[in-house]
Amino acid sequence: MCLDLPVAIDVPAERYPAELEASAYFIVAEGLTNVMKYAHATRAEVKATVDDALLQVEVRDDGIGAADPSGHGLVGTADRASAFGGRLSVESPPGGGTVLTATLPLPAA
Repeated sequence: MCLDLPVAIDVPAERYPAELEASAYFIVAEGLTNVMKYAHATRAEVKATVDDALLQVEVRDDGIGAADPSGHGLVGTADRASAFGGRLSVESPPGGGTVLTATLPLPAA
């Protein structure tokens, strides 16, 4: 994906099971696609953190907000997260940008 938008990326170097990484990738791809299509943003951020056996993936932008969580793409993204026992949250106040957060449980070691 080629973006004409600055995107700051902060992700751990550690590797995770392939199916979990693939799911996180597609969640980020959908989030950035939405930023490009709808947000009218000047920048975006992708951040992944691990805490308490949970992988949290966040896509944040400084756009116009008002994202529709019932839209086809976000519903599919929520389904992808729930397939791994996770959840998706969307915070998108009008005029305040959007934060898409997927929380995915890591498999037991």
